[in-house]
Amino acid sequence: MSCWRRTFGGLRSNYTMLLAKRAIHTCMARYGPVRDRIVQRLQIEFKPTHLEVDCESHNHAGQDDDERHFYVQIVSNNFEGLKTIQMHRLVNNCLREELAGPVHALRIDAYATSQFSRDPPTVPPKCAHTRTERISK
Repeated sequence: MSCWRRTFGGLRSNYTMLLAKRAIHTCMARYGPVRDRIVQRLQIEFKPTHLEVDCESHNHAGQDDDERHFYVQIVSNNFEGLKTIQMHRLVNNCLREELAGPVHALRIDAYATSQFSRDPPTVPPKCAHTRTERISK
């Protein structure tokens, strides 16, 4: 008996099976080596009080396997007194090797610690190029 049949034995249709496989594959692709490198670089450079790095490649047609589109939410004391564009430039500069190589798109929400605690952000908007159907949450 295959691993998939044991895991998803109750699923009947081939379409449902395909969606289940893609959902699991997509979840695994969100935590790959490029994401890990981004997290490591940001932690070393900014010592953030909050850091969220999500791979959004699964939202883009034909890019389920790639780690090319990322969303970063970072909160750090290093951003105190800086404008949004200055914070974004610091993050982009920190990740310049990734942006020159495997990373195609980077959405950034950067906050100073005082700003984040005083006025926490709402849910970020979806990427403009997001597919309409979503395989996993």
